Amino acid sequence: MLQGCTPHPYQLKNIAKTDIDMVVDSHRNEVFHLLKSLTVKLYKRNPRELAKAPDETIQSRLQLLFGNWPIQTFPELDSRQNADALHLCFTPGFSGDRVFALMSGLTGMIQNAYNNRPEQFMLDSLDEQKLYNSARNIEIVIWRLSNRHQGNGEPFLYTNHLDEDDPNLSFERLFGKVIALQDMMAKIIADKGNRAINMVVHNVASAVLLPVGL
Repeated sequence: MLQGCTPHPYQLKNIAKTDIDMVVDSHRNEVFHLLKSLTVKLYKRNPRELAKAPDETIQSRLQLLFGNWPIQTFPELDSRQNADALHLCFTPGFSGDRVFALMSGLTGMIQNAYNNRPEQFMLDSLDEQKLYNSARNIEIVIWRLSNRHQGNGEPFLYTNHLDEDDPNLSFERLFGKVIALQDMMAKIIADKGNRAINMVVHNVASAVLLPVGL
């Protein structure tokens, strides 16, 4: 039998889920799988950041970032969350782990877009605008990673490199997949409720992060 045809084990909790709830769960799980992959790649590309927290490993960082709903506050980030934590990554005077600041902000923002729930059930509802806004915010983050630099000319974090002999666009592809999933989820939720999304036209170079709070 093909692996894709193997039936999933029945779970009693699925009685309280609609088909849309199952779709939400699938999208959410894939988004966080991609965010974990991005975290690992960022640490491997920027080992100096993990070295700022000598008692931590990539696995311990993953546990801190993805082991709790909602995400915790962290003293090393001055207890900042979401956009405030994310901004630390691009703050010149910040001496802490920029990968951790970035991914803490992104993780919290995406959790908020899913109402800080690791699963969706029949009586739960999502806001299509928050899902859409989270996708636009990731576009802003991508631009900042590529275009904002420290005083010495180095990027705040290394991501893609465009070496003609060995180009690496894997970060852009992973971020792009997260954006696509969030946009698709926003459309599904909007269509379900027969609501319109406020499409924002923004210049990523000057745009501020859009609200994705509760």
